[in-house]
Amino acid sequence: MIFCRLGGQGFVGCNHVYFGIYSGRKFARKRGHKSSMQNLFAVILAAGKGTRMKSKTHKVLHPVCGKPMVQHVIDQLHAIGTSKTIMVVGYLGETVKAKLSSEVLFVEQEQQLGTAHAVMQAKPLLQDIQGTTIVLNGDHPLFTKETLQRLVETHQTSGAAATVLTAHMQDATGYGRVVRYEDGSVERIVEHKDATDDELLIQEINTGTFCFDNQKLFAALEKVDNHNAQGEYYLPDALSILREGGERISAEVIQDVNEAMGVNDRLQLAEAEKLMRERILRGHMLNGVTIVHPENTYIEADVVIGADTVIEPGCFLRGQTVIGESCQIGPNADLRDVSVADSSNISYTVMHESSIEKNAGVGPFVYVRSGTKLAEDVKIGCFVDLKKAELGSGTKVAHLAYVGDAEVGENVNIACGVVTVNYDGFRKHKTTIKDDSFVGCNVNLVAPVMLEKGSYVAAGSTITDRVPEDSFAIARQRQVTKEGYAKLLMEKIKDSNK
Repeated sequence: MIFCRLGGQGFVGCNHVYFGIYSGRKFARKRGHKSSMQNLFAVILAAGKGTRMKSKTHKVLHPVCGKPMVQHVIDQLHAIGTSKTIMVVGYLGETVKAKLSSEVLFVEQEQQLGTAHAVMQAKPLLQDIQGTTIVLNGDHPLFTKETLQRLVETHQTSGAAATVLTAHMQDATGYGRVVRYEDGSVERIVEHKDATDDELLIQEINTGTFCFDNQKLFAALEKVDNHNAQGEYYLPDALSILREGGERISAEVIQDVNEAMGVNDRLQLAEAEKLMRERILRGHMLNGVTIVHPENTYIEADVVIGADTVIEPGCFLRGQTVIGESCQIGPNADLRDVSVADSSNISYTVMHESSIEKNAGVGPFVYVRSGTKLAEDVKIGCFVDLKKAELGSGTKVAHLAYVGDAEVGENVNIACGVVTVNYDGFRKHKTTIKDDSFVGCNVNLVAPVMLEKGSYVAAGSTITDRVPEDSFAIARQRQVTKEGYAKLLMEKIKDSNK
């Protein structure tokens, strides 16, 4: 996925527009698509059982680079402007509906009688509408917007009743072969199990993706039979029916054969993940991001990264993470749904659902949990745990501290061993520390509690009450020293162990 700057304020990536953090402003993410083409529709086939996955999860819901494989298909269809996208489901269909109910319309194929039968389930939603319908499989996550756009354009400019997306493969075993006439148009598609010896030598294969004149599609489907080795109603047979009726069938050859890869088992799932990851990393690097060791870097599909940012090895950038310009991320940073402003540095850190303003430093060995907001120039050091904490600009939590359910002002120093005691066994309570305060080592702040501006808390204190502005708080027993007693104490211990 290749991203480009939008006037210094955002990025465009395949099917999304993101507006990001620049000059310390917070990220706000906005998803945008092309204007819908009122005569472009899509039918996604996802009714099969996917038995080779050996999984309780529907095949099309298995993730590829951070989102269900079928979501990649849906996103690309939205990107080219489909006005109505229909998904055909059957086995485990309710789980697919629960995951994608806001994305597509659903129809059910109660019996899996073949691809033509599956498309027929969409007839009530499409049969009376003029336009172009794309038919494709939900387990082909690698198709790009550009490929689908070319398929539609070829179909619409050729005047064909149907257009097949094809690919050339050295080993076409298992794929339907594309049989052409001398003029280049498609005569028919023959399934591997039904092909003759001569047809098996053909290396141009059917990717399972088609464009149809919408009304001609459903008219042809009415005539498809199941007189074949599998006893199924094949969608490619509709092409022969259209051809016999005097219609032209055209083809668009895919440029990158890897896009045609379907996912039927865990091995193919891993291969699709690898190919998608390489595509994502390549796009970021072409957009000005340094990825030190691509083979050891994982970036999911919707992540946005600004120019001149360096991604060190061992990083996992997930979900809706957005990173600004000139940042240093890693080594070993695991970020999910995080926004990071320009010139920030994060290393050896796990961070989820949080935001960082510019020029902040986090790590090493930091855990930042959801709801945390770090302002400009905040420094978080080693072995710190933050949870639902808001820290003002210039504040430092250097090491070995827990700050949870807290609102911390600007230029506050939180020393080693500080704990905001936020949980009483039943409810979480808030700690508030105002600007310019100093909290010494090994202090317990028992929430709910407030430290007003300029407070100074002595090391080793347990604070349960409000500390007024510019006040010094100390809450510990005075030291008692018994001279010479250590020697006597050790003798007593020695005697007791005889």
